Amino acid sequence: MNTLKEPRKVERRNVISTLETVDVISGERNILAEFDFLIEAPNWTCDGNYLVYNSLGRLYKFNLVTRESTAIESGYAIQCNNDHVLSPDNTVVAVSHHTHEDGLSRIYTFPLQGGDPTLITPIAPSYLHGWSPDGSTLAYCAERNGEYDIYTIPVNGGIETQLTHTTGLNDGPEYSPDGQHIWFNSVRTGLMQVWRMNADGSEQTQMTLDESNNWFPHVSPDGELVAYITYRKGDVAPGDHPANKHVEIRVMSSSGGGYQTIVELFGGQGTLNVNSWSPDSRHLAFVSYRIQPS
Repeated sequence: MNTLKEPRKVERRNVISTLETVDVISGERNILAEFDFLIEAPNWTCDGNYLVYNSLGRLYKFNLVTRESTAIESGYAIQCNNDHVLSPDNTVVAVSHHTHEDGLSRIYTFPLQGGDPTLITPIAPSYLHGWSPDGSTLAYCAERNGEYDIYTIPVNGGIETQLTHTTGLNDGPEYSPDGQHIWFNSVRTGLMQVWRMNADGSEQTQMTLDESNNWFPHVSPDGELVAYITYRKGDVAPGDHPANKHVEIRVMSSSGGGYQTIVELFGGQGTLNVNSWSPDSRHLAFVSYRIQPS
């Protein structure tokens, strides 16, 4: 079983990227744009007007009316991967950027309208995933002493707090809209499964129990549903979430229970790494891929 989290680098896969949305009630898919290069991980802004995605180390805003993309100025942070989260008031974006000193991922923040980055996590590697609803705290996966666990840190930097202490990969921490819980994924029971814990790390509870590898839970803004991406058992190692796989986007109740498959697609890495719920909790944005002919 591979439970090591490989260092994420800025990727340049030879793919066509399709930016889409799906209605979680009807299952209807809507293609917004196609790109003849790699884009990943759309965040939906809280005003419903833009998607924020990463491509080739930079972040971009996609206007949902004009269907045009604009680069977000980020100073020297031009090796950003698909870990990016918007602040609750959507004025700031936090990213994982591979620093030029050692190529390892650290967390930075900069204005969503563009500006200079500020380093938050000097210790590396650190992979951002969540921002608390009150704006005070970031949640992330980090490798410390050979183990990948979930940590939190004040949004302006400071002392990090370790929340998980189990062998194997714990990843994808994201706050519930009420700030009471952190959802995450963990291989601690064999396959990658979705888990939930209190925001202080207590009462860690497994929320999916099926024979699949389930990654990156994202809670809807109304707190009712959780979307996540699923790899087939045996198709990937439990601790790996590669590109170019047949995957599913599933939705389940935030109180637990069964799931519904909303989308089947070719994708994986880059498809649903960040919370991409629409503000009205009705749609999800995601990226599907096609391999370009050589």
